[in-house]
Amino acid sequence: MPVLLPLLLASVSTCVPANGTAPSETLEEMYRAGVTFETFLANATGRRELWQRNWQRGTVPEPLVERARATGSWRILVIAEDRCSDSVNTIPYIARLAELAPNIELRVIDSKRGRPVMEAHRTPDGRPATPTVILLDAEFREAGCWIERPTELQTWWIENERTLDDDERFRRKMAWYDEDAGASTLREVVEMLERARSGATACAAG
Repeated sequence: MPVLLPLLLASVSTCVPANGTAPSETLEEMYRAGVTFETFLANATGRRELWQRNWQRGTVPEPLVERARATGSWRILVIAEDRCSDSVNTIPYIARLAELAPNIELRVIDSKRGRPVMEAHRTPDGRPATPTVILLDAEFREAGCWIERPTELQTWWIENERTLDDDERFRRKMAWYDEDAGASTLREVVEMLERARSGATACAAG
């Protein structure tokens, strides 16, 4: 695990979903209502500089791209908020993977519209959270999911809930993300694609 050194930030932001829900929709309807990552990025106001930075520096090792390309055709539905510290540190890298692997399409919706999906795919400690990433097959059936943050960081976060105060835990989380630079997220998402190709539907970090 990358060294969890303090990183000074302006404020702590938990990824609490917005209040209220949209009328119940199918996964296909949610996906078709979503926007491309480029549109989401252009409209982001919360943590805008970090969104831009992570998108610009986001790279995917070629072996991971090749593994993703070999899994077949998929759609990825992302439920994210621009203010969310976990979304900004994971989704740009997943979007870069989708850009490099033509067999993958990606759309983004907000947590109000995606709340029913988030409620059905909670974190290990029982929270609906952003980002929630749902893998869809050609018929828009769920084939896998990835919830909130990489498994290693999620485990550390939960284990240190009572040993560190919120500000310190948040600073160390952001330092982990900065050092990891999307590597863990990309690895877990590609593994999700490979499990789906083999017919196993499972969620990572959730």
